[in-house]
Amino acid sequence: MTELIAQWASPYYFQIKFVHLFFVAMWLMSTSVAYRFYLLPIFQDWQRDPQNLDRARLRNWAIERFDEGAVLEHVAFPMLLITGPLMMIAGGWNPAQGWFAMKMVLVVLVFLPIEIMDYHLAHFGLNKEKLRLAGRTEAYENAIHLHWWFLVISSPIVIISIPYVIYLVVVKPY
Repeated sequence: MTELIAQWASPYYFQIKFVHLFFVAMWLMSTSVAYRFYLLPIFQDWQRDPQNLDRARLRNWAIERFDEGAVLEHVAFPMLLITGPLMMIAGGWNPAQGWFAMKMVLVVLVFLPIEIMDYHLAHFGLNKEKLRLAGRTEAYENAIHLHWWFLVISSPIVIISIPYVIYLVVVKPY
């Protein structure tokens, strides 16, 4: 089966690579700017006075918009999971190449768990807008706090891991 995919995909390697890189850029940039320049300052302002209703309303509005913006990220990531293996097969990459093995470790142990949690927080069980519209005030507040802590913990990991993966792919140091 792998040989059949390789025969089909090999002539389109650079087109697949373009699509992959396009979705890498979308995945990387779709929420990073919103987090750094909008969500982070709003949450920090709210944390200085959590009883302030105006700050809480702005915090709630911002996190719900952030969830909406994550749609781009959450379309891009599955596309990476499709185009990545296609490139691997078409390009003849395998885990015997150290850079590729390290990239796969990061994808499986860092990016997949983060994205699974992010999907849950933004679109599924802990979607803030759905909780608010359902009148589940306590669950809404808990979801906001959990999402905030998730972002606080995962953002530095992602900020280091994504450039490192790009380095591995471009430089292929080992």
